Amino acid sequence: MILLDSVLGAFAAVPAIEWVAAALALGYLGFAIRQSAWCWAFAVASAVLYLVVFARAGLVMQAALQVFYVGMSVYGWRSWRGSGSEAPRAVSRWTARQHALAGAAIAVFALVNGWVITRGSATSWVPYLDAAIAWGSVLTTWMVARKVLENWLYWVVLDLAAALLAASQGLAATALLFLLYTALALRGYWQWRRGARLAVAHENWQ
Repeated sequence: MILLDSVLGAFAAVPAIEWVAAALALGYLGFAIRQSAWCWAFAVASAVLYLVVFARAGLVMQAALQVFYVGMSVYGWRSWRGSGSEAPRAVSRWTARQHALAGAAIAVFALVNGWVITRGSATSWVPYLDAAIAWGSVLTTWMVARKVLENWLYWVVLDLAAALLAASQGLAATALLFLLYTALALRGYWQWRRGARLAVAHENWQ
């Protein structure tokens, strides 16, 4: 009962702006799973609100990341819808070498970024995890805009890490959102994978 009261109390203390940002973020994910370009409009709205939320929580990299999300959302909108003679983008996959390079790049940037933020004297894991999630999210958002199938698997790892980070900073609604994101990312992976296979089968049939 005490635990339940603590959880309810934590959610009751969540500011309205965080709830709205979380709801918009879920809207983004729902449209992204369906491969609808409208997901990027929800991404912009959510990012603007989360910029305020993370700045207030002192998560520098997560706040800065929201600015990137706005710019990438514009790119994603154009990429997914196609423009002029360019057709809307289809789902693609990365090679093992591309994934290895991506993982190495995230690790290097996160370590350097975490060291710069803390000036090499960190007494907490938070700045390094914050940086790792930020740089991982930068790459993975670009993968979404390019419709790389494996982006969803990257999000599973990043969302679990982000849930831990948000909970450690008292952002209850956001921590819950990232846990929901983890489950939905798995659904997104299977749905995109199935859609890509059906598209290939359709092309072969023709």
